[in-house]
Amino acid sequence: MHVTTPVFEHHREPLGIGEAEPRLSWRTATDAEGWQQTAYEVRVCAEDGTELDASGRVESAESVLVPWPGPALRSRQRVAVRVRVWGTGGDEPSAWSEPAHAETGLLLPEDWTARPITSGRSQADGPQPAALLRREFTVRGPVAAARLYITACGVYEAELNGVRVGDHVLAPGWTSYAHRLRYQTYDVTDLLREGANAVGALLGEGWYAGRIGFNGGRRAIWGEHTSLLAQLEIRYADGTRETVATDPDWRAATGPLLRSEIYDGEVYDARLERDGWSRPGHDTTTGWSPVSETAPPAGELVAPTGPPVRRVQTLAPTEVITTPSGRTVLDFGQNLVGRLRITVSGPAGHTVTLRHAEVLEGGELGVRPLREAEATDVYTLRGEGTETYEPRFTFHGFRYAEVTGWPGPLDPADVRAVVLHTDMARTGWFSCSEPLVERLHENVVWSMRGNFLDIPTDCPQRDERLGWTGDIQVFAPTAAFLYDCSGMLAGWLRDLSAEQLAHPEQVPPLVVPDAIPPEFEPFPRAQAVWADVAVLLPWVLHHRFGDRGLLRDQYPSMRAWVETAARYAREGGGLWRDHHHLGDWLDPTAPPERPEVARTDGDLVAGAYLVRSAEVLAETARLLGEADDAVRYDELAKEARSAFQEEFVTPAGRLSSDAQTAYALALCFALLPTGRQRAGAGARLAAIVRDADFRIATGFAGTPLICDALCAAGEPELAYRMLLERGCPSWLYPVTMGATTIWERWDSMLPDGTINPGEMTSFNHYALGAVADWLHRTVAGLAPAAPGWRRLRIAPVPGSGLDHAKAAHLTPYGRAEAGWRRDGDRLVVEVLVPPNTRAEVQLPGDAEPFEVGSGRHTFRR
Repeated sequence: MHVTTPVFEHHREPLGIGEAEPRLSWRTATDAEGWQQTAYEVRVCAEDGTELDASGRVESAESVLVPWPGPALRSRQRVAVRVRVWGTGGDEPSAWSEPAHAETGLLLPEDWTARPITSGRSQADGPQPAALLRREFTVRGPVAAARLYITACGVYEAELNGVRVGDHVLAPGWTSYAHRLRYQTYDVTDLLREGANAVGALLGEGWYAGRIGFNGGRRAIWGEHTSLLAQLEIRYADGTRETVATDPDWRAATGPLLRSEIYDGEVYDARLERDGWSRPGHDTTTGWSPVSETAPPAGELVAPTGPPVRRVQTLAPTEVITTPSGRTVLDFGQNLVGRLRITVSGPAGHTVTLRHAEVLEGGELGVRPLREAEATDVYTLRGEGTETYEPRFTFHGFRYAEVTGWPGPLDPADVRAVVLHTDMARTGWFSCSEPLVERLHENVVWSMRGNFLDIPTDCPQRDERLGWTGDIQVFAPTAAFLYDCSGMLAGWLRDLSAEQLAHPEQVPPLVVPDAIPPEFEPFPRAQAVWADVAVLLPWVLHHRFGDRGLLRDQYPSMRAWVETAARYAREGGGLWRDHHHLGDWLDPTAPPERPEVARTDGDLVAGAYLVRSAEVLAETARLLGEADDAVRYDELAKEARSAFQEEFVTPAGRLSSDAQTAYALALCFALLPTGRQRAGAGARLAAIVRDADFRIATGFAGTPLICDALCAAGEPELAYRMLLERGCPSWLYPVTMGATTIWERWDSMLPDGTINPGEMTSFNHYALGAVADWLHRTVAGLAPAAPGWRRLRIAPVPGSGLDHAKAAHLTPYGRAEAGWRRDGDRLVVEVLVPPNTRAEVQLPGDAEPFEVGSGRHTFRR
């Protein structure tokens, strides 16, 4: 029996955490079948090993997000935590776990003595060169520890004595700047030396001041001046302390980074590099000027709740293509999000241009889907031997890169694609006997990776890349299976709540952070499916990660949205009636220029979602002890369901919108009260699917539900038939067309190889990949039966076209697996249940489920 190193909250790297009473989680590894934890003990020690607190033996089976056992931590406090457990089968405890070290950041506003500084250049009228900011200081003796607390209105890279600090990309990330600004904490002890030192930062416009949004976007949405806030705290070996912080004594200059924009890319002139600019002794008499102190950030300074964006992988080109026009294009074999790293030599002043796109059209780079994003990096050589260049403050969505101006023959070994995304831990896997379905699942993974870049974006390539609420609402169950996105999405939800509760009608914005000005909104801000993220995303995260605290934090936001939606329904006589619903967005029959046009009535979609959100809110209220609210929202759900049935459902179960999405919503959201209606709706859905030749006919609202609805109707074979369909539109059609990510439209590329003429034609857009959740839960049969996977449900539904399928998930308690394979006339189901959990198993053909404990199990039918 072995206890893993404890985890603090959802932190992978608990340095500079923002929780004074961090909850603890651990896993127990044991080969004992059916093992259950019966008690635990937590020991908290100071940095020097002195015991600060101990819980004593606590009789409890809990091991996920266990309350902090001692007094609240202070700012900058470093502790070590060990855990041991007792379990079934013996009275002896386990050995103590390895210690987990955590250190709090600056928890109070008064902890900050730094003052924000700016170079004074305005970003409002156009992109400006990135600023170099620096200051020298003296370290007067041996250093015991040093921390750099740093953030920016903009994006930054810090250096200390000429060495890059940390490996974060596009720090501090993108938050709702008017409400919250994240800061980072770095351990820089080893970068300091006695005597002269220098600290510096490269400061770019990023999301804060750069051009953001479609239709040309806007610059400087949150402010026209970028600024840096940095506080270097040094603790000497003799116990004394010293702080070096941003203030008017810093100096500013420009350097080689002449332009750096999220959408348009970078312009870098290596001839303008200032050698040694972040090392002591650098000459600041030429080209350097005083900085200006600026106003403090508008938002609260907060520590991150999730991991940063990092370089996570590099890919080599798979092919060098000469296009019909004679251009050189590199194919990396995978649609990805990141940028290029080049190694090049040539004369001073020679320029290499790198242009990016997701697809080829007519053999040339297909840039039309980028709209007004240039996605181009330009590098001018210094001319002093071999040079390496990688952009700093931009990213692109691409598979293909056009290289122009390369000096001499291009060796593909000199170019690499650097993959970027939030550095989440992978937790979910799926495999099966059909290679196209496996590729579909891999496409879902790659789309999530590319669009989980600090916030959950819709797409990573064109002039958008925004945190659309509808996309993550429908994709959340899939996301929570594939990666540990709990900390990242918890932070994003805090921004959503802040934006929502500051709005006069307390409506969540369509995108978070809110970068859509009113004059750019073709539709009202309040939208079913999209705004329902305020309720349904916290619920999914609670169910998948067991975080009831998240529900408490988000409860005001959840409640506010349901109250607002209920008011819209009251004003409509019981239903939310609006001619401008986004509804079943991107129904495959929608014209390219009208993606909101769908076969399912938008009022029907809104009515269904009001029932769903009200029910979830009622259940949330019960969990949180809000008894009066639970009664209120149960009644609201009942009233909304009644209104839905009266308006949209016949006694025989036919729906006013005779479409796949309408029936999927009605069946999955329990909107049909009688057995006759449920049977009628199921039969009609099956008929519609057959009449469509098993082609998909759903958009955002229906796609996550259609396969579940068919299974609920007793038609799992039809769900399999839809899954395996290869004609357009279908999930496998893009795969047959060479897709390596999920497309925004079912036909983003037409069968003849031309790009869909619609303005919104992204080739990396995870929403329609929400089917992967059904692959995990139903095809393989692995799902949580209680919040946080405390109990598992193993219920595989084998179907025609597959000979085997398997899913695995790293739960908060350990690895779980479920899968099946055909062995002649028999079906073999294999299961792994992690320690300290139990599973209910429903085998194909069995009338009743049964329960098993932890361990490996094999069943044959």
